[in-house]
Amino acid sequence: MLIYTDIFTEDELFSSAFDVKEVDGVVYEVDAAMIKVKPGADVDIGANPSAEGGDDGADDVDVIQVNNVVYNSRLQETSFDKKSYVSYIKGYMKKVKQYLEENQPEEVATFEKGATAYIKKVVGNFKDYEFFTGESMDPDGMVPLVNWREDGTTPYVVFWKHGLKTQKV
Repeated sequence: MLIYTDIFTEDELFSSAFDVKEVDGVVYEVDAAMIKVKPGADVDIGANPSAEGGDDGADDVDVIQVNNVVYNSRLQETSFDKKSYVSYIKGYMKKVKQYLEENQPEEVATFEKGATAYIKKVVGNFKDYEFFTGESMDPDGMVPLVNWREDGTTPYVVFWKHGLKTQKV
């Protein structure tokens, strides 16, 4: 399994346990699911506790529905208006480009071309996205984006490929 970590903050953002798709050579779209959890309790992994002798939680009123990628990665919701997001993303992309020039110069052209196109897509559909930070809430880190597939029921989380490093566990 691979753990994907923010290159600037060391926040763990997701793992290969999720369905990960590389898009345009510049982002990973990680398919998510809405799951029910009881705050402070274990994550609902889809097992049937009543079939295993456990409580099925049918009468729990404290249960909330959450995005499993956001919840498991302890991402923290944040907000932007379009102008502040554009300002943030310009600065973030500049830092990623500098990092690539120093560490992976062969990736710079792919990054510049793909990132510009993907940012235009995000800004053009700005109202469709939710914004998150890593667990540290460090403003220098990546801001993962949440959107919904065309079916309207499947969430996915967008992570900038070049802003990540992987660790095999």
